[in-house]
Amino acid sequence: MKYIKHVYFKVLIIFIVLFNITCFNAITYSQQTNILNGAWNCNQEKIHGNGLKAIKLLNSQKHSFDVLKYTLNVDLFNCFSSPYPHSFSANEIISFKIDTALSSINLNAVNNSLVIDSVNMSATSFMHVGNILNIKLNRMYNPGEITKVKIYYHHRDVKDSVFYTGNGIVYTDCEPEGARKWFPCWDKPSDKALSEITAKVPVGVLFGSNGSLQDSTVNGDSLYYHWVNHDPIATYLMVMTSKIGYKLDMVYWHKHTDSTKLVPVRFYYNRGENPAPSEDIICNMTTFYSSLFGEYPFEKIGFATLDTQFTWGGMEDQTLISLCPGCWQPDLISHEFAHHWFGDMISPATWADVFLNEGFATYCEALWDEHSTGYERYKYDIFTDAYRYLLVNPGWAIYNPSWAHRTPDTDTLFNVAISYYKGTGLLHMFRRLVGDSVFFAAIKSYATDTVNFKYRNATIPDFITKMNLSCGQNLDWFFDEWLKQPNHPVYKNNYNIINNGNDTWTVNFTVKQVQPNAGFFRMPIKLRVVFGDLNDTSIGDLSDTSIIISDTTIKVINDANNQVFSFTFSKQPHSVEFDPDNDIVLKQATLTEGTAESKGNDNDAAAHLYQNTPNPCSGKTQIAFELPSAMSVKIVIYDMHGQTVCDYADTNMSAGKQQVEFDASGLKKGAYYYSLETGHRKIVKKMSVK
Repeated sequence: MKYIKHVYFKVLIIFIVLFNITCFNAITYSQQTNILNGAWNCNQEKIHGNGLKAIKLLNSQKHSFDVLKYTLNVDLFNCFSSPYPHSFSANEIISFKIDTALSSINLNAVNNSLVIDSVNMSATSFMHVGNILNIKLNRMYNPGEITKVKIYYHHRDVKDSVFYTGNGIVYTDCEPEGARKWFPCWDKPSDKALSEITAKVPVGVLFGSNGSLQDSTVNGDSLYYHWVNHDPIATYLMVMTSKIGYKLDMVYWHKHTDSTKLVPVRFYYNRGENPAPSEDIICNMTTFYSSLFGEYPFEKIGFATLDTQFTWGGMEDQTLISLCPGCWQPDLISHEFAHHWFGDMISPATWADVFLNEGFATYCEALWDEHSTGYERYKYDIFTDAYRYLLVNPGWAIYNPSWAHRTPDTDTLFNVAISYYKGTGLLHMFRRLVGDSVFFAAIKSYATDTVNFKYRNATIPDFITKMNLSCGQNLDWFFDEWLKQPNHPVYKNNYNIINNGNDTWTVNFTVKQVQPNAGFFRMPIKLRVVFGDLNDTSIGDLSDTSIIISDTTIKVINDANNQVFSFTFSKQPHSVEFDPDNDIVLKQATLTEGTAESKGNDNDAAAHLYQNTPNPCSGKTQIAFELPSAMSVKIVIYDMHGQTVCDYADTNMSAGKQQVEFDASGLKKGAYYYSLETGHRKIVKKMSVK
């Protein structure tokens, strides 16, 4: 069945390509694409997972307490014998701190899965209705107080797509809100807590869970495993994984901060599988991710393949990743393991913030390929993910604030085009926008921020604020358009080349966006002017984002629709290329040669901008221009990354030759641009500061 579904998806892609291929430009990579990459497998596990659609919260009250720890004691002994029932008995102690004066608490507990038997400690009675467990406390508690309740319960003998048994295997799979089907909890990712699990299983069973194995003791035919998790965890990341006849391999990773300390890496796998390829790369991968995002944040690394009930991909359970049978491919490992920084260490505050999980993990697949194979492979991954997004984009925004209050169905929440592929395209464009050094420093600053994020939660607005601070610039415009509005720019551009008759030629390039159901996308764009002799058309190593201009490649800011850029050259241009390196990877575009479009008048088109003098300059320099008639003008000086250095505007400048004086003494040495804006026309020239 799994093979049939995969083939169907490939056929569907081919069908869609026939209708869409002419709309997508700048994809020159091979179409021999493995659609089943790590992101795809991760997505499929989640949308075919725990059946969130069947859960409806009733009478859910405002959260008024903070869970500090879940301590679970579960008896799974009978689940490993035929007929492999789904029933088990358990008790749990929930330690929590009161945030608002209260005399009762509400927990999530699905009635169809869990039966509550009794409560004690600070609990005196309970009511279990509508998937909510209301526990009455023994008195009124005040903010700041800490107390505990103990709950005795059992799991019904039902299949609920969260607690799985069969043929000697028992495991759980919870994301996004399935933990409430195997233990009562406050099942929201914002309330992270410590956890401790003791499980009773038959002798011969290997049992894994979150954190570190404290001990395992034998009592007759029973084996008791005791796992303690010392780091905060979201409930959807809590896991039990166990099987009779599991194979277990161990390797160790040396911590960077103390090379004498070893982090164990556990590989649980089924007979006949070969995890060696993953075992060979995991230490290198841990070192690589640690160099980018801060040292691996947990006490253990773990992977476990499950059975055929877990048909799709993987799940990033904290310190023990779940994988489909035989799924030891590097792209899936790199995706799920990256979640240990983005999703596990920094968890989404709400399900509206799922981009901070899946967009990042998918992007890390490309980063790992860049590290292990090279930059060309990174570009291939990014372009392929963008291609997939364009094929199946459903047309909604990455960030939907309403999801913070009402979790959507899993098909929507984990939509592969939006949460995965568009997310990774956004991060690639962010990297190209600010440059490698700023990008990686900003992401590391986010991941290592122990005050706000590390072992805590983040919202998308939190992330944007952190990026603004780390990058030293206001990037709200970029994140707002790519995260908060749907779809992508659809360019319908044109240009013309004019022979001025004095051994100079002018290129007029009109940038026009025509996308439906989306606003305007302000973006820096590259235009490559190709000359008849085809010389000087390279901009160098694309991995060096400090190189943004050569003799024929110019980067400008497209900040208005139907915007016209004009450039004058002393040799004859042959053609113009738009976004030649596909930096705006999430787009569709057409480019025609003909008459440049302009909403300005004829006089507007006749404005002329001269080279500044002196050039190069170290102090004051004169920027001269000529106007055919009185009009409003704006002079803007901006740096190599498109950031405005200063601007000058005059709403009623007279006709004729004019000039403004610019003092460059406060600028760093290097290349800058200056532009003359008249109506919808922008004329750009380069200046050098020495």
